[in-house]
Amino acid sequence: MQRRLISTGSPFEKAAGYSRAVVQGPWCFVAGTTGYDYATMTMPSSVAEQTENAMATIADALEQAGFAMTDVVRVHYHVTDAAFADAVFLVVGAHFRNIRPAATMTVSGLIRPEMKVEIEVTALKA
Repeated sequence: MQRRLISTGSPFEKAAGYSRAVVQGPWCFVAGTTGYDYATMTMPSSVAEQTENAMATIADALEQAGFAMTDVVRVHYHVTDAAFADAVFLVVGAHFRNIRPAATMTVSGLIRPEMKVEIEVTALKA
């Protein structure tokens, strides 16, 4: 079974030695994704905008891998402040309302002070 690596072209991927997503058989594992706009390498200040950017990056990685958002079965949300949960839920709820993957949200420290949210998903082609 061939393993396929998906890249968004982010400089972080090469520097840190990871792939945005890895496809193995019917599975696609999307790495933790923050809210950077990779076209401009900027980070919006609002957690809602960061969440939208992260979800767009995830959707793009899934598409490159031959998957769709409807294939997502597991999602992990990491926020730097519990007060961000409601804003994140508004955004991700719009994407996952009818898909309803298993989910976990934790309050975590992220590696850069401007990062407020990081999202990781696992998808399965049934």
